[in-house]
Amino acid sequence: MLLTEDNDSQRLKTRRLHDGSITMSVKVLARDGKELRLRFIGESHTSLQILREKLNSDSRVEYANYFPGHPDLDDPEFYIRVTGRSSPEKILKELISAVGKDLSSISL
Repeated sequence: MLLTEDNDSQRLKTRRLHDGSITMSVKVLARDGKELRLRFIGESHTSLQILREKLNSDSRVEYANYFPGHPDLDDPEFYIRVTGRSSPEKILKELISAVGKDLSSISL
């Protein structure tokens, strides 16, 4: 899974990789230095819980959580606040890449 940013639409978009990775569409709701608020389009608790756990275990992240909203009406919102001079976007991209690598090594 690879996130890329489209500045015109305030979206972080994924590109489909040749290895068949799952795509994810993300809209940037607010960006303020150390804080980032995103909307994950069509994502479930499963993927967001994994991401939240990874972010909160990173020493550069002060706080990360998601808010599901109404299950039929709202796409979940994700909030990240980082410490120091860290970039929330950079940390998020790194951790999503790491999770993708971890999951790609699973075989059934």
